[in-house]
Amino acid sequence: MLPTAFMAAWIGATSLGGAIPTADVQEQNEFFQRYWGTSFVWKFDELPTKGGVTQERVPYSGGIYLDKYGGTVSSLRKYDRAFHGGRMLATAHEQWDTSAYQQPVTQRGGVFGMRQVTRMGTPGWHGHCNGWAAATIRHAEPQHSVTRNGVEFTPADIKGLLAEIYIYNEIADLSGSSANIQAGLLHAVLANWLGRGAHPLGMEADPGREKWNYPAYAVSSSSTKRSPREVEVKLNLLYAKESQGEYQQSPRLNRSKSFHYRLDLNANGEIIGGDYYSDSARIDMLWVPVRPKPAKQPGNERGNPYVNVDTILALWRDSVPEETRQRWLIADPAAEDRVADTAFAKTLVPLQTPTAVTAAPRSNGDPAVRASNAPASPPGNNPAPSDVAARAGRG
Repeated sequence: MLPTAFMAAWIGATSLGGAIPTADVQEQNEFFQRYWGTSFVWKFDELPTKGGVTQERVPYSGGIYLDKYGGTVSSLRKYDRAFHGGRMLATAHEQWDTSAYQQPVTQRGGVFGMRQVTRMGTPGWHGHCNGWAAATIRHAEPQHSVTRNGVEFTPADIKGLLAEIYIYNEIADLSGSSANIQAGLLHAVLANWLGRGAHPLGMEADPGREKWNYPAYAVSSSSTKRSPREVEVKLNLLYAKESQGEYQQSPRLNRSKSFHYRLDLNANGEIIGGDYYSDSARIDMLWVPVRPKPAKQPGNERGNPYVNVDTILALWRDSVPEETRQRWLIADPAAEDRVADTAFAKTLVPLQTPTAVTAAPRSNGDPAVRASNAPASPPGNNPAPSDVAARAGRG
């Protein structure tokens, strides 16, 4: 008879795991059709085992503008000088926003810091990590300074402004309805978006209370079929890390997460579920940043009302060579950023005139989101439009 501990481990690794809900399957199909104009693939043998962006598309490691250091006020001061005649309107809003969402924070206190004291304060992880992740996925790194109304915006300034316009902007959440993304859905999403489409994804990396978001840009996997209905998979996901501060020319810092899971297949070989092994990494969610909306409008209800999204995007366009922008394929591009000639692409090409989003996308602007590292419900501030954004977090 098998030893009890071994038997328990064997049962845990081979029993049927969580099935992907039908509604989640339908949502993935709808999102992929909307942004790519083709079908999401569920058949395991038809999915690529690796994929990712080309070298020039590797996301830049930008600042995450922690709230405790003032968020994006440095860039916004220049914005106010150029576009508000020196009145610190956008800056004042950001100063309010970075301190408005306080939570119980535990710190060392008393004599010699020997006891813990809990006070209301801004958690140290709150910031713009989700804003940076969205910006570096959707935009090539700014290369040149741009002058408006006598004020010079350096590449670092423009990166800060890009992080600001995305912190509360809605996202397309690809994580399904589970609290954390299910193993079968994780594999299918990564293989379709990164494998077939070479499109980076936002990743909320920690299932815990804190929200830390990063741009994931390459994936590779190996697998062993344990039976016609079960596949063991080991997968590595490469993602960009944030930099310590903002640079005129950002470094390319990366990390990886290693996943180990079983996939459950149906009689047609399609992924219908799965389960993680105990040695696997886990993440909260995968998401896609979509076109930035005007502040205080549906899809960006908590955005800074004194910042004009089109103005900032125009700054970015003037800071990046046109030949670079004409090879920057993304889901849901603005009209000015659609790529006319896509013959160079060696993977799927996202639709350049996508249909309007109908499924509720998650919004990026929650206080939890406001954490410089997440796209939660307003990863930023104000009445939450929907808890879609709240989930990614201001991290």
